[in-house]
Amino acid sequence: GGQPRNVQPFSDEDASIETMSHCSGFSDPASFTEDGPEVDEEATQEDLEYKLKGFIDLTLDKSAKTRQAALESLKSAFSSKILYEFIMERRMTLTDSIERCIKKGKSDEQCAAAGLACLLCVQMGSGIESEEIFKTLGPVLKKIVCDGTASIQARQACATCLGICCFIVTDDITELYSTMECLENIFTKAYQRDRDTNGVSSTHNTVLHISALLAWTLLLTICPMNEVKKKIEMHLHKLPSLLSCDDLNMRIAAGETLALLFELARETDADFFYEDMDLLTEKLRALATDGNKHRAKVDKRKQRSVFRDVLRAVEERDFPTEMVKFGPERMYIDCWVKKQTYDTFKEILGSGMQYHLQSNDFLRNVFELGPPVMLDAATLKTMKISRFERHLYNSAAFKARTKARSKCRDKRADVGEFF
Repeated sequence: GGQPRNVQPFSDEDASIETMSHCSGFSDPASFTEDGPEVDEEATQEDLEYKLKGFIDLTLDKSAKTRQAALESLKSAFSSKILYEFIMERRMTLTDSIERCIKKGKSDEQCAAAGLACLLCVQMGSGIESEEIFKTLGPVLKKIVCDGTASIQARQACATCLGICCFIVTDDITELYSTMECLENIFTKAYQRDRDTNGVSSTHNTVLHISALLAWTLLLTICPMNEVKKKIEMHLHKLPSLLSCDDLNMRIAAGETLALLFELARETDADFFYEDMDLLTEKLRALATDGNKHRAKVDKRKQRSVFRDVLRAVEERDFPTEMVKFGPERMYIDCWVKKQTYDTFKEILGSGMQYHLQSNDFLRNVFELGPPVMLDAATLKTMKISRFERHLYNSAAFKARTKARSKCRDKRADVGEFF
């Protein structure tokens, strides 16, 4: 009897199991070695599932530290592997554990549980099972988000989770609007910041306002066009006030949201006209060329880079296309809606984003990538590279680097010839 308290945390070694799938190792040819030892996939999978079952049990432990560690380990596993069948059998247990941790846990535990809820929905995709999860967790998340006595970090994590889970699972337009209204009630408080004579609380809540704004923006991308028009009329004249915020992340969130709103407005109405365009472009240009000495150089570089793109979007209707590589595939991010969606899921999945883009049916549907690419054995064989070939390649690269560096570091160039 007793709970497996000595289960080791989910590690990078466990995550490396993903390289055994057809789609996972393409970005690294070295992962296919001709002379490596054979790996028993079935035994490795069983070992992983045994560990995960232990973590699920530990989410009910009496120790808050143990529960939090178990939640973090489950997050690592869910972000780095596709575990649909394993989760399907235990989704109600996982949902109950997450609900309990959010309701009764302290700040760090609530944040970990909210993050796990996001990954649970990402794994399950948009289906009846995910809707059941959201029906259970949605009211709990909303309660924490609106609870002024809860920690800011917990409210922030729950706001992000609420937006992502609603984006994934809801087919109910009423639920979508209700969730957006909940998030609006949070970030619109930042509009009154300049008028607030006692600005301490508003500054303290900035991180919460940012998360609520970004989650709301994500949900706006899936709204019907008539609702999009209403939201644009409601917020487009108020958002520019956030560009004067002292917090860099708030300025960036407001700028990117403005760019997205302009993009959506012009999709609904090709002749869309914004009355205060001159004032807005003047603000954006000032941020894109900001040289204030009291700001850190890193912050200034980041701000200028973002607002150059925002200014081009507002003035010229232009978007700098980005390319994302994952395995043998390429995805082009060519609009603000796609960028907002990609950035949101990348924040949640971290280093597992590429793997999920290759293998997760839900994410592939979101980005219109089609079914996962399954390569046959012959194609996989052509992608293999032997250790000897890797050694030759690395040696050549090392020599080239050494030669290039020696030209700059050769002391004889300075002191002259002595012999």
